[in-house]
Amino acid sequence: MKAVILVGGEGTRLRPLTLSLPKPVVPVVDRPFLRHQLDLLARVGVREVVFSVAYRPEKIQAVFGDGSALGFALHYAVEETPLGTGGAVKNAERYLDERTIVFNGDVLTDVDLPRVLADHEKAEAAASIVLTPVPNPSAYGLVETDASSRVLRFVEKPDPSQITTDTINAGIYVLESRLLDLIPAGQNHSIERGFFPTLLKRGDLVRAHVHRGYWIDIGTPEKYRQVHRDVLSGRFPVDLDGARTPEGWIHPDATIDPAAVLAGPVYVGPRCRVAAGARIGPGAVLVSDVVVEAGAEVLESVVWPGAVLAESSRILDCVLGPGLKVGAFAQLRGATLGEGTVLSPHSRIEGA
Repeated sequence: MKAVILVGGEGTRLRPLTLSLPKPVVPVVDRPFLRHQLDLLARVGVREVVFSVAYRPEKIQAVFGDGSALGFALHYAVEETPLGTGGAVKNAERYLDERTIVFNGDVLTDVDLPRVLADHEKAEAAASIVLTPVPNPSAYGLVETDASSRVLRFVEKPDPSQITTDTINAGIYVLESRLLDLIPAGQNHSIERGFFPTLLKRGDLVRAHVHRGYWIDIGTPEKYRQVHRDVLSGRFPVDLDGARTPEGWIHPDATIDPAAVLAGPVYVGPRCRVAAGARIGPGAVLVSDVVVEAGAEVLESVVWPGAVLAESSRILDCVLGPGLKVGAFAQLRGATLGEGTVLSPHSRIEGA
């Protein structure tokens, strides 16, 4: 059994952060996002994974390489032209064996993958799809099932009269790999709108697993910040790289002046430097190599590597990209700023 992770998208909703770094490798607290999915796959013994890539594949490969440092064998199936979700899995077919787990590359979840696989095998299903409930399913594709968890039909972005369930496609599948013969090679093909409906028409058993635990798509700045709040609060438990303190996690290579204030929960990563009088948190993540000067405040924000926050600056509800420089006494609220941005002293930015 092997896995395919679909990481071909350009991450347009996370721009400008994804102009320099593909969404699958943006930092989520102390590690690139895809590490969380690899950790989940390791729980079911999957150690050979294909990244189906299209946008800036060299950036992903630079982070993960061949996977050996993490105990994985990683392959890269590069799309020359966009192939859609089904076409992307087909493009990885040469690396696969009898059964394949497929993940969308922007979903963070604590799904019980061993249970999904056990139910799939027990039912002798052709394919299984993980579903998750959402409060407002009208913006998603609904998946209707019967009492035995057999998938009956897919309803794409329904109007209110068509909403018969609150369960949507969670972007996690288990497939018998022989069925990939149904997907045309080298063509744009949707696994949701093409492959699965074809299986239903043929009468194949497509089984649903409803996951009512943690699930989030990290595709927008708001959800990206939410993920960090969930990790810091323990809603999505992660064994972070650092020493646990009453205020949060502090990496042993971080330098924090005794006169700085930490208001938990926080994460302060390796080689970060926090000066006297600075305030970090609550809800602040300094990924690595961040400099916070005297009197600066960072609240409910994620600051990427190499950023410098000058004296008495104030950062609230922001995501700040790598190498960013914030001038003294600047105030930022609700901003998402990309790599290398430079803000002059006394700048005021809200909602950028």
